[in-house]
Amino acid sequence: SAMTNLAPSLSGRLSLHGVDHTARPTWKLRETVEFYRDILGLPLVHAITAKGWGREKEEHADFIHFFFDSGNESTIAFFYYIGTQQPPELVVPRGYMAMANHTAWRVETEEQLLEWQKRLENKGVRVSQFVKHEILESIYFRDPNFYPLEITRSLRDMEELDAVDANMTIDAALTLEDSGRWTSIEQLWRAKADFVRKRQQEAEPVAAS
Repeated sequence: SAMTNLAPSLSGRLSLHGVDHTARPTWKLRETVEFYRDILGLPLVHAITAKGWGREKEEHADFIHFFFDSGNESTIAFFYYIGTQQPPELVVPRGYMAMANHTAWRVETEEQLLEWQKRLENKGVRVSQFVKHEILESIYFRDPNFYPLEITRSLRDMEELDAVDANMTIDAALTLEDSGRWTSIEQLWRAKADFVRKRQQEAEPVAAS
């Protein structure tokens, strides 16, 4: 059946326990340290230095891998490859598709979000106005490497119905992708409607004979 069960509980023996760290390369060491440590206020908590690495040891540049505490026992990390130039294919592009590759931090209230917006702007960082999208409200900005960043707050808690809706959306999308003829969101809405009707029919009690 294309209708899938909801994802298994993460309370079992084999589970993940939150994001430990994310990592990206930087060719702007000073600017990156000053942005994350001094502007965002994330403590610098760890640094690894190495000469070469792995199977490409002879060709691998020496590097510093350094970590900032980003809250809730997570870190955000960077690789600085000593003596190298940024390859053209790793230059962060402009445009909405490049915004998909971003890091988002969570705050609890609108007041905290506003305080962050003011702090960043006072430090000379260009910040978007508040953007609401379904269950989140966010501000967006860039670091010195042009990596997209976000600070967000929840407008409401996610509920079981959100997971049901998400699974039907993805099931419909997978069906369309398999068809090889998917070109518009309207097709997805129509395909999803079929899953909604099927779910309603399965939920209806069997009429007494």
